[in-house]
Amino acid sequence: MSTVLLVIHLLIAVGLVGSVLIQRSEGGGLGIGGGGGGGLMTGRSSANLLTRTTSVLGALFFATSLSLAWLSAGTGTPTSILDQGQPAPVQSEPAPPAEPSVPLAR
Repeated sequence: MSTVLLVIHLLIAVGLVGSVLIQRSEGGGLGIGGGGGGGLMTGRSSANLLTRTTSVLGALFFATSLSLAWLSAGTGTPTSILDQGQPAPVQSEPAPPAEPSVPLAR
C-alpha cells in the first residue's frame, strides 16, 4: 500500500514542479499562452487553469505527504542503531606485556 502511495506522491511532485515552472512569472519564466493569434486559450484563462492545477496538485501533495507519514508511523518498533551491530569480542585474558627492547651496546 505504501509503495503505491509513494509512487503516486512522486508523480504528483513532478506534476507540481512542472505546473509551477510553466506559470508566467514577472520576468516571463517558462510561461506559455501569452499573447497572440487565436490560440485555444487566452493568457487569462491559461493562468486561471494553471493556478487551479497548481492548487489541486499542492493539496494532493499535502494529503499524500500526511498519508505517508501516518503509514510509516504505525510500522515497526523503535530500535537503537547501536543495538543493530554485533557485540565487540571480549578478551578473556589480558595480553602479556611486551619485552622491553634494550639497545645493544657497541
